[in-house]
Amino acid sequence: MQPKSPSILECPVGRAVETVGEWWSILILRDAFQGATKFDEFSQSLGIAPNILSRRLAHLTASGMFVRRRYNERPPRSEYVLTDKARDFFPVIVALLAWGNKHLAPKGESIVLANRSNVRPVDPIVVDATDMQPITLANTVAVPGPRASRGMRKHLASLKAMNPAVAPAGE
Repeated sequence: MQPKSPSILECPVGRAVETVGEWWSILILRDAFQGATKFDEFSQSLGIAPNILSRRLAHLTASGMFVRRRYNERPPRSEYVLTDKARDFFPVIVALLAWGNKHLAPKGESIVLANRSNVRPVDPIVVDATDMQPITLANTVAVPGPRASRGMRKHLASLKAMNPAVAPAGE
């Protein structure tokens, strides 16, 4: 069941989850970032049922994450090419990988990110583009944007994080 709350539907996180929040969608994008483009490549890598893969690829294409490009006429075959919108999702995959390695890899990391030119492992962080300072729970808060509705403004004002007296503790 999809949420119906206006604050969830207006929220960028809610809209993002509607686009890519389903389990298979994120894994399909993960594989696409590693070079998969063809239905059979996704199917073999993921072990996903063909009908589910078809639905997920159709959804991701309709959502603007992929464009289909014909690579064979007989039989007709298309590949799924990442769009700029999808490439902008890459930091989310990086964050999931880093979080999973930190908190869910008790026997050690099975996948690490590395610099493409020298294969040196990289340790990702999220930083503010203006001052290059790390963005953390302790130093940020969600506030209404210029296009926020009255309902969104009320919703954000009701959250504890907006009140400095109950803000999260420092790191």
